[in-house]
Amino acid sequence: MQDSNPDTTDQPASDLPAAYAVNRTGLPEKVFSLRQKFYRKAKQEPAFRFYSLYEMVCRPDVLRAAWDRVAANDGSAGVDGIGIGKVRESPTGVDGLLARLGAELKARTYKPQMVKRRYIPKANGKLRPLGIPTVYDRVAQMAVLLVLEPIFEADFLDCSYGFRPCRSAHQALDAIRENLQAGRRDVYDADMEGYFDTIPHDNLMKCVEKRVTDGSVLRLIRAWLKAVVVEDDADNGGKKYGRPTQGTPQGGVISPLLANLYLHWFDKMFHRSDGPYIWANARLVRYADDFVIMARDIGKDVTDFVAKVLEGRMKLKINRSKTRTVQLMAPGESLDFLGYTFRYDRDLRGRDKRYLNQVPSEKSLQRERDTLKEMTGPNASLRPTIALIAQINCQVHSWSRYFEKGYPAKAFRQIDAFIRDRLTRHLKRRSQRPYRPPEGVSWYTQLQRLGQMPLRPYRS
Repeated sequence: MQDSNPDTTDQPASDLPAAYAVNRTGLPEKVFSLRQKFYRKAKQEPAFRFYSLYEMVCRPDVLRAAWDRVAANDGSAGVDGIGIGKVRESPTGVDGLLARLGAELKARTYKPQMVKRRYIPKANGKLRPLGIPTVYDRVAQMAVLLVLEPIFEADFLDCSYGFRPCRSAHQALDAIRENLQAGRRDVYDADMEGYFDTIPHDNLMKCVEKRVTDGSVLRLIRAWLKAVVVEDDADNGGKKYGRPTQGTPQGGVISPLLANLYLHWFDKMFHRSDGPYIWANARLVRYADDFVIMARDIGKDVTDFVAKVLEGRMKLKINRSKTRTVQLMAPGESLDFLGYTFRYDRDLRGRDKRYLNQVPSEKSLQRERDTLKEMTGPNASLRPTIALIAQINCQVHSWSRYFEKGYPAKAFRQIDAFIRDRLTRHLKRRSQRPYRPPEGVSWYTQLQRLGQMPLRPYRS
């Protein structure tokens, strides 16, 4: 029988992608080397199935690396009420948690606790369900993720950008722009309905089993998928309990990898010789469950292909009220994707042509205004002005770093003006006597003296 552990012979990192060529995330060198070897093995042998992985998950250095990542992400406590801080402050501390988890995993007595469900607002006013495992379970999931991620990364295609090491939303946006400039200006803008909550467990596990046959690892994944979910019952003031039959909860450490893995098979079918990549010269750009298909002409054959694969074969649901085909060269048409709007605008110099404009979307601008409005609301009067402005600077700096692509100058000016207006109102209501800048000093100058930093497009 073949050994599922990859050859340990040292090889140069030139054959590896950035995420596995250089250890930029601070993983222990032995753990990083293990991931390199798994990636190489999976890449070199696309049909290989790994059957001896569980002992790697149980390794103390893998569990310690898993804790470090979970602790860095922080996050809310699960149903047991134990957060990162409580673990550190407990009598046995982090070492005690890792020793107990390692012993349970080795003895195969580990069982996941219930998942706490919470709801967060979405941009459309609806609520997004989050499933929050305990810190203990998050460390176990992260240990499995550290082992499985390089195996599946070797299979994932370049069209996928979300929740992958060394891949980003900016790269997906660049791919959109490149395809538009190449003439693929018909866009099928798809919306999946409740994707994370509707993935069929049996189909998902078949996807995992194409690469992993280790029964102990597979049992762990099934246990996490079927863990009892508990949430507040608004009707009777108690708790509601349920065991899911489909979906992988957003909030779970391993959920993004599993969600990517399931849609990877859509990517594969799209790029097959009988898929739209070939016969429609179409291109797919996917960020997690958000994706667009771009071609010179999006016909019914393309949309039928998507429906047949996603709804027929994969048992998912397309939200047809939000899914549309956009002809970007048509007057007034635009594409919103990952917070940006793409559209063709009139030439600023009056020439008889249009240019591709890429700007923060109106929804993105409104979300940022809502955030700033909350930061400068009535409770802001309890904070020193200098501290409040520093907090606002931090918020908008982070926002502007994401939205610096394309032509954001107008949007930045709008956010700047909104900040000045909110801070001016805030200063005027801080005390009984209206606040005024010194004589001869404008509000604009005074706010800058207090530390407010105008937005500027960042260029590295």
